[in-house]
Amino acid sequence: MDSPKSYYKQHSEKYKSEVQRLFKKMTALSMLRLLVFFITGFGIYFMFHYWQAAVVIAIVGIAVFVYLLSKYTDIKSQRSFNKALAEINEAEIKIASGDFHGRDKGLQFQDPNHFYSLDIDLFGRGSFFQFVNRTTIKEGTQKLADALKANDVNAIKLRQEAIIELSSKPKWRQYYSATSSLVEVETPAKNIISWLQSYHSFLPKVMRWLPITFIISSVAIFVLTFLDFINPELIGYWLLLGLGITGVYVKKTNVLSSNTDRVKDTFRQYALLLDLIENETFTSELLQQKQQQIQLDTEKASHIFKKLSKSLDALDNRNNIIGAIFGNGLFLTDLKNSYHIEKWIEQYTNKVADWFDVVSFFDAYNSLGNFAFNHPNFIYPEIQGKGETVINANSLGHPLLDKSKRVDSDLTIENEQFFIVTGANMAGKSTFLRTVSLHIVMANVGLPICAETSKYSPVKLITSMRTTDSLTDDSSYFFSELTRLKYIVDAIEKEPYFIVLDEILKGTNSTDKAIGSRKFVEKLVASNATGIIATHDLSLCEIEQELEDVKNYYFDAEIINDELHFDYKLKAGICQNMNASFLLKKMNIV
Repeated sequence: MDSPKSYYKQHSEKYKSEVQRLFKKMTALSMLRLLVFFITGFGIYFMFHYWQAAVVIAIVGIAVFVYLLSKYTDIKSQRSFNKALAEINEAEIKIASGDFHGRDKGLQFQDPNHFYSLDIDLFGRGSFFQFVNRTTIKEGTQKLADALKANDVNAIKLRQEAIIELSSKPKWRQYYSATSSLVEVETPAKNIISWLQSYHSFLPKVMRWLPITFIISSVAIFVLTFLDFINPELIGYWLLLGLGITGVYVKKTNVLSSNTDRVKDTFRQYALLLDLIENETFTSELLQQKQQQIQLDTEKASHIFKKLSKSLDALDNRNNIIGAIFGNGLFLTDLKNSYHIEKWIEQYTNKVADWFDVVSFFDAYNSLGNFAFNHPNFIYPEIQGKGETVINANSLGHPLLDKSKRVDSDLTIENEQFFIVTGANMAGKSTFLRTVSLHIVMANVGLPICAETSKYSPVKLITSMRTTDSLTDDSSYFFSELTRLKYIVDAIEKEPYFIVLDEILKGTNSTDKAIGSRKFVEKLVASNATGIIATHDLSLCEIEQELEDVKNYYFDAEIINDELHFDYKLKAGICQNMNASFLLKKMNIV
């Protein structure tokens, strides 16, 4: 298979070419439609004194005009679809080159009280979310964020299989995203569900047959008038009767129309997306489960949504004053369409939440499948049983770093083992902590990770790396740190976690910090915790001599020819080279 980049380039050109071809076709249809308009106008003008002939010309002309307009609309939709596909492929080319910092940062999903979301660049500028997110639906974006924050160690293999399958379907994924992106949804799905569940019908059962009877009667009156069997004035009286019947329910119809106007685009979009889900063949268990969730015994969910979408569009035509007067007066269109909508709500309200959930699920998992497709060299960790080596990875790297500049490290950390990592400033400690953290988060989600090999025993993650003070809560930096550490201690008493700490107790003096850090690490080890702490305090490394489960590692820095050099490699032992004084002198600060 071609590389992701060549795939995107090839398909970008293909869809751009199709956009140009369809634009030419639209232009030709516009000219033809204008020609039909003038021919019809002239025909009616010349046959004006023979009104029956003029009516026939008008009907034929309008029919041809409407047909051409319909063809134009279809081709315009195809052009918009292909344009969206071209933009998707262009965006992927830009992101692959590192240009993704203008995309949604997901700041609304940051939570300082979460297990890890604030610490590991999961959200924000240059974050993993910003890099991976391709969702087009608000609910899909939320579901993607929830998946990244879930800390779920169950059913990882099911998620892996689903992501692997979606990664192998780039065309389907892009069709799904393009279809979804073409409609701007006003109302969130949860608001729509709430409205549907609380809706009360206002039309009586007689409306099931009254509009049909009225339509048949209107057609009969027109035919008889055309054949000169009855007086044309009867059409006017019949029109007033229809308007009078419609007027009885006009206020409640207006309320229904106002509500449906805000949701009709959502239903049109979801109908198309459900159709794509239903008509695709999936083999992974999780995707099949989601597919079955939208299936009914009698009819496809997409067809059910399309029916409602057509009724909503039809009701929206009442905003056209000519259509409203003649449609309601002769065909009771408002009552007919309102009745169909109410019957739909009555029959399918309880299934809508499931359908919306499945659409947003695929929107979120398309992003995960897209990430896997974009990184064919990443590997899916081999899932081990509990109690085994937590992480045994070769050439583990940070997934967002440029491959040509990234330095990978091997990592093996056993269950209930604790690493103390020392190193000079800028030597790579914090990047390493985030690399390990992302390995755990990505593996738990079911994503492939940046490594050559990895055996992984699933574990939940908890971190303390970016504690901040809060003027609003009247809490100092030090108190915020203590609160976070208490949060960690309470969590690991309930179930095992992989703990990642970066320079804890920064809010106190060095002697107090050294004593406190040592006691905290000793408590974690006594609690059979697994994890890593990065520190500049070399005295903390002495714990290795006292506790078998504690191991020292470091990142080195060397001064060569008056320049600072880093190899960014994780090594066993304690760092001896620090660089703060050197950097202060080098930058003429001291």
